[in-house]
Amino acid sequence: MAKKSRPLLIVFCILLIMAVLLGGILLLTFHFFGPSTTALFKEKIGVVAINGTISSGKKISSQLAKFARDENIRAIILRINSPGGGVGATQEIYREVQKTIRQKPVIVSMGSVAASGGYYVAAPATKIVSNPGTITGSIGVFIQFVRLEKLLSKIGVDFEIVKSGEFKDMGSPDRKLTRRDREIIEALIEDLQGQFVSAVASGRHLSVQEVQKFADGRIFSGARAKQLGLVDFMGNFQDAVEITKKVVGITGEVELVHPKKTSSELLDLFLESSARHFMKAFGDGAKGNVLYRWDGSLNPSS
Repeated sequence: MAKKSRPLLIVFCILLIMAVLLGGILLLTFHFFGPSTTALFKEKIGVVAINGTISSGKKISSQLAKFARDENIRAIILRINSPGGGVGATQEIYREVQKTIRQKPVIVSMGSVAASGGYYVAAPATKIVSNPGTITGSIGVFIQFVRLEKLLSKIGVDFEIVKSGEFKDMGSPDRKLTRRDREIIEALIEDLQGQFVSAVASGRHLSVQEVQKFADGRIFSGARAKQLGLVDFMGNFQDAVEITKKVVGITGEVELVHPKKTSSELLDLFLESSARHFMKAFGDGAKGNVLYRWDGSLNPSS
């Protein structure tokens, strides 16, 4: 039996030696001709982008939560190029940033515009990086209504409204706001403004009194925002990458990981874009939306 098993042992040893030699050749090939060892094991940083008007917080919040759970992602860069948008959608993203920084750093990189709600969502981040000429600030809230009563009168169109209470048709395009309507809306604006100021104060570790000094809707350059304590560093996106590496202690190269787009997300993007252009054409105020948004002329959608 010993004689029969010896050839099998010899064959096994030969195969083992060949495997070791082949493995060594492959390692040498990768070392000299393939990607570097560091490239094969790059640290990963997630990148979540907010572009254009913030009309929904669901997608961005979901992307942040996914990267927060991913143990391979060391930190997240939130790239913002937005004039802001709806109050609820903005606050939803703000809340998700708050939760994410408890698990890993979130570094904001501001593009051309990060104003109003675009700044609101940035406020709680670990660090904020802005270009000197970024348009930011615009800490404020507004609501607008379209008034069509004169036009409707000229073309002979009348509205008949049956309502359950005095204020149920408040903001309707066929009539002016009454004094009591305006008082209610102004109270709403004051409440939402207070929430904005508190969010910025909390996120940036400033007092409410400090924020109130410039929370009148004015816009700033990135450089001015840094002087006011609203921004930490001057720099572009690549600078934000380097700052993120320092925050988490990465010394080598990194891989930037972007959320994968599914077919349903592409359809949602198309529908959102179409809806945005429709509302822009007919005015967001047609429905009396309350907005954390700067209505400047720069196009933040690129």
